[in-house]
Amino acid sequence: MRDYDAIVIGGGHAGIEASLALSREGFETLLITQSLDAIGRMSCNPSIGGLAKGNLVREIDALGGEMGHLIDKTMIQMRILNRRRGPAVQAPRAQADKFSYSRLAKETLEKEHHLHLFMDTVVDFIVSGNVIAGVITERGWQISAKTVVLTTGTFMDGKIFIGEYDAPCGRLGESAAIGLGDSLRRLGFHTGRMKTGTPSRVRFSSLDLDEMEVQNGDDVMEAFSFDTDHIDRPSLPCYITYTNDETHRIIRENIHRSPLYGGKIIGKGPRYCPSIEDKVVRFPDRERHQIFVEPEGVGTEEMYLNGLSSSLPEEVQHRFIHSIPGLRHAEIMRPAYAVEYDYLDPMDLYPSLESKILPGLFVAGQTNGTSGYEEAAAQGLIAGMNAAQLLKGEKPVILSRTEAYIGVLIDDLVTKGTKEPYRMFTSRAEYRLSLRHDNADQRLTAIGYNAGLAPKDKMDRLSLKTESIRNVKEILHDSRMNGRNCYDLVRMPETDIHALDIEALASFPYSVLSEAELDIKYEGYLQRQEKEAEKAKRMENMEIPSDFDYDSVDGISSESREKLKTVRPLSIGQASRISGVRVTDIAVLSVAVRSRKRG
Repeated sequence: MRDYDAIVIGGGHAGIEASLALSREGFETLLITQSLDAIGRMSCNPSIGGLAKGNLVREIDALGGEMGHLIDKTMIQMRILNRRRGPAVQAPRAQADKFSYSRLAKETLEKEHHLHLFMDTVVDFIVSGNVIAGVITERGWQISAKTVVLTTGTFMDGKIFIGEYDAPCGRLGESAAIGLGDSLRRLGFHTGRMKTGTPSRVRFSSLDLDEMEVQNGDDVMEAFSFDTDHIDRPSLPCYITYTNDETHRIIRENIHRSPLYGGKIIGKGPRYCPSIEDKVVRFPDRERHQIFVEPEGVGTEEMYLNGLSSSLPEEVQHRFIHSIPGLRHAEIMRPAYAVEYDYLDPMDLYPSLESKILPGLFVAGQTNGTSGYEEAAAQGLIAGMNAAQLLKGEKPVILSRTEAYIGVLIDDLVTKGTKEPYRMFTSRAEYRLSLRHDNADQRLTAIGYNAGLAPKDKMDRLSLKTESIRNVKEILHDSRMNGRNCYDLVRMPETDIHALDIEALASFPYSVLSEAELDIKYEGYLQRQEKEAEKAKRMENMEIPSDFDYDSVDGISSESREKLKTVRPLSIGQASRISGVRVTDIAVLSVAVRSRKRG
């Protein structure tokens, strides 16, 4: 088999973005996956976006990634969450036709120049002089490459659990990747076990819809991608129902049969997306738990029971599902199950997502201990971009916490690590008012363009939008209504810019008017946040050399010294966010770094 510039391991959401980023920058890239039919598969929730997650998708798109395009072409319901609340906590979320999404993802990869797909399982790495040099597959292929991106998801030594049943799988019916975890441990990587799960799927025609609440999408489907002008897709409703005392009784009486509570599962599960048995045990006073019944696609009857993830035996699943209004006659097509898998300690990575242990190897997605398609895709994009930067001999792209949710995500992982599946939340971002989903292009498109990923027409579109927003503000400054300046009117919370009777504004798109309005309404807050961000940037710009000798610095506590040596932060800003490192030690370190630069 031929040699490649880059190899991407895994065809999930991280692998898609990584392989497209590398190949679109002109590098011959091989994507190796266990199943070509499972590329881009939505193994859990059939949706993209959500609170903070929708911001990630917009940022992926702004940088030149693909996830926004894929969901725009396959959505079957769309909503802006928290529309009645402040802009910092609003975000888009769309139900996807999961089968169309996966098919479109595979077609996109197949059509990409410089990208090659190969079906096999990677079991080991080729290392030359302590640097990654290629991979070895299950069928014996030895394939060389200058850089490798690892995105194994839940498949690395994965095992599924359904009551007393377990099997070596990454997903139900799909074999685990066995052997790669041992290879990584042999190379010195720190690994652990994590657990996630998925609920049963039921047949739509077997549901009692009149016993459930209908949840429709927004009347207008808004796009995730800044490149999409209009969406014309079918919109299917979701449904809401609730568990009850009988549901909880069945679960409590069979809790000993749960591998989670019986000791078979040792991996840590997601705190913010627990199984239904976990909810019943942890919240015994709750009378009911909300369940969203969501369509999985246009051409299927399968419905996803969001909120009923479980690893209980199948007959128990049948009983508690049939105790729920609307689901009393539900025909169960696929059982719920838990999956446990190996992950790598993300503190072994630089903010570029390159390994500190094996140079040239980048790691992204659930392999780093995260949960969610959006978190995986965001890491995959950055890993792919930085693998390309490495091949070009250029500095890596590192987004700060002031620039992007992606910056928050990666900084949290590589600086603090994680012992449970990491999920992005709005509350994790200190500068969330500046990191709105609607302005991701203004924040990040130039970065993607300068890195060679975002195309020129994306920059042209951004320039037109920026100019339009500026023109809207000028028109408001120059207009008066009821004796008041219209710019000042828009500052008022009760004023809706779309309701202003100003003829000169009629030609501007709805999105441009909305973004201009948010800029004006939150102008004071944004200015204060910008000043705070500038302070943070100054700390980020104070770089610490990768070979800095912490033992040579007097005055740093032994605890802080060990943590600094473990993380090896690239800046004083990153060092200040390491858990347990004292403020006084940061001050001493800052002086030492400045002294070394002067010397």
